[in-house]
Amino acid sequence: MANQEFWQDKKRSEETLREVSSIKSAIEPIDRVSALIDECGELVDLAEETNDPSVFDELSSDLDSIAKDLDAMELSLLFSGPDDKRDVILSIHPGAGGTESMDWAAMLLRMYKRYCERKGFDARVLDLLPGEEAGIKSVSVEIKGTNAYGTLKSESGVHRLVRLSPYDSAHRRHTSFASVFIYPEIESDVEVEIKTEDLRVDTYRASGAGGQHVNKTDSAVRITHLPTGLVVQCQSERSQHRNKDNAMKILRARLYARKLEEEREKLSKMMETQKEIAWGSQIRSYVIHPYTLVKDHRTTYQISDVQRVLDGDIDDFVEAYLHKYSSRN
Repeated sequence: MANQEFWQDKKRSEETLREVSSIKSAIEPIDRVSALIDECGELVDLAEETNDPSVFDELSSDLDSIAKDLDAMELSLLFSGPDDKRDVILSIHPGAGGTESMDWAAMLLRMYKRYCERKGFDARVLDLLPGEEAGIKSVSVEIKGTNAYGTLKSESGVHRLVRLSPYDSAHRRHTSFASVFIYPEIESDVEVEIKTEDLRVDTYRASGAGGQHVNKTDSAVRITHLPTGLVVQCQSERSQHRNKDNAMKILRARLYARKLEEEREKLSKMMETQKEIAWGSQIRSYVIHPYTLVKDHRTTYQISDVQRVLDGDIDDFVEAYLHKYSSRN
C-alpha cells in the first residue's frame, strides 16, 4: 500500500483495503483481550499485596470487558460461509393487503436502516417504488460492511405484523405480510455469465418525487433476463447509465444466488423462503395488539419490546439464528 502505483489500480486497492479491514477486525479484539488478561494478572498480584477493595472493583470491571469481547469473538467465528464476508443486496416486497402491507414494508425498511446505523454498515437505496397512498411497493438496498451477508442472511423470509390498522376507519386489528430477500453482492471477479443477447433493456420515466429531470426523461431502467425471466429495475439515479449499472448489480446478485441453489444447493435455506407471502410461511411475527411480542419461528427466540426491535435492535435475533444454523451453512 506504500507503493504509489498501488493506488492507480482502483479496483485492486479497494479490494485490498477491504481485506485489510477484515483482518484488522479479527486481530484487534484478540490483542485487546490479551492485553486485558495481562493487566488482570498484574491486578491480582497487586490485590494480594495490598488487600485494597478498589483493586477488586477494577479487576471485576476488566473481567466484564473480557467476557464481552470473548462473546463477540465467538460470534465472529460463526461467519464461516464462503459468502458471509460479502456485501448485500436486500429487497423488500409487500404481500397482499394494499396500503396496510405497503406500510409494513416501509416499516421494515426503516428497521433495517436503523440496524445498519447501529452496526456501522453503509446502506444505500438502489431502487424504491412508493405506494399510492403510503408505504412502498418494492425496494432494493445495497448494504456494505464487515460480514454484511453473514449478519443479514437470517432476515430472508416472510415477516408478519399484527396491529390496529391506522388505515381502517373502524380501527380494527389487521395482519400484514412482507417478504425480505437477502442476496450476497457479487464482485466482477466471480463468474456469472450474462450474455447481452439474453437481456431486454427498457427505459421509462421515473415515477414519484425526483425533480423535473427525473420525471421528464427516460432515466429509469428495467432489465429482463430472458432465460430465467428475472426482472430488475432501478430509477433512483438521475442518470440512465447509473440506473443501468445498479440494475445490473442487482441482476448479477440474483443470478449468483440462483446459480448456487442449482449447482451446490448452498442457498437452499435462503431461497425456500420465496413462497406465498401469507399465513404459515412467516419466519418472524411482530405483534403490537392485543399484546406486544416479537417471535422468530425458526429459533423460538422472542422478546416483548416490539418498539426496540422496530427501531433496529435485532442483534439478539441475528445471534440466535447464527448459533442455531451456523453448523448447517
